[in-house]
Amino acid sequence: MSGIVANPYILEVEKLNAWFGQNHAVKAIDLNVVPHTVTALIGPSGCGKSTFLRCLNRLHEEVPGARVSGQVMLQGDNIYDPGKDPVAVRRQIGMVFQKANPFPALSVYGNVAVGLTLAGIRKRSILDEVVERSLRHAALWDEVKDKLKAPGTSLSGGQQQRLCIARALAVSPPVLLMDEPTSALDPISTAKIEELVLELKKEVTVIMVTHNMQQAARVSDWTAFFLLGESVEFAETRKLFTTPQDSRTEQYITGRFG
Repeated sequence: MSGIVANPYILEVEKLNAWFGQNHAVKAIDLNVVPHTVTALIGPSGCGKSTFLRCLNRLHEEVPGARVSGQVMLQGDNIYDPGKDPVAVRRQIGMVFQKANPFPALSVYGNVAVGLTLAGIRKRSILDEVVERSLRHAALWDEVKDKLKAPGTSLSGGQQQRLCIARALAVSPPVLLMDEPTSALDPISTAKIEELVLELKKEVTVIMVTHNMQQAARVSDWTAFFLLGESVEFAETRKLFTTPQDSRTEQYITGRFG
C-alpha cells in the first residue's frame, strides 16, 4: 500500500498575473517555495518584485484599480478562493515593509501584542509570554525589555524594523514576506537583520525582495530573478549566482545592466 506523499512546498504560486489598471505588472509567475528556507527576489527597479510579493498576502488588491489572476496555494489552500478573508490570509502570511512602520500610538509592548488583541486575546499572561517570545525571536528583547512601555517610535531605525518583525511573528505566521527590509538601515543594523533572517527560517519561511545581490547571496537558499514582470530564472542561490542558465540573469548579476 503506497503512503500519501507529503507536499514538499509550503507555498505554490501558479500562473500569477497582476495589473494596475491596464498595466500588466506581473506576468504568469510560477514559483514553489520550500518550507524553512529563505527565497530572495532580485531584479532591477520596477520589474514587479514588490508587486508579486504583495500578491502573496492579498495586499495588492488594496490598491484602487489593481487586480490579480492565478492562484497562490498556502499549505494546499488557495488564498484567492472566493469567501477567503484577506485579513485571515495576512495573519498567516506576515509582511515587513521597506520602511519600519510601528504604530505611533502604541508602546513597544502594544505594537507586538496588537495582532493578538485584535483577535480578542486579552489575558495578560498570554500576551506577556507572546510579546517576550516574539521580541526574543526578533533579537530585540535584551535591548527593549526595560522600555516596553515606551512608544514604539522612540526606538532607533534598526530596532523599529526588528519591532515590526516581532509584531509580524506574534501571530505565528508560517510565512513571512519582507520587502527590502534593510534598504533604509545603516550597515550595522543591516547585518543584525541579516543574522536574524538566518535564525528566523528555523521558525518561518521567508520570502524577501532585495536590491542588494550580495545580501541575496548571503542570506537566501533560493533566488528568483525578475525582469519586466516575468520570472526569468529561479534556482538555488549558489547555482543561480555561479552558473545562471539564462544570459539575462548572467548579465544582471555581473552588473551589465540594472
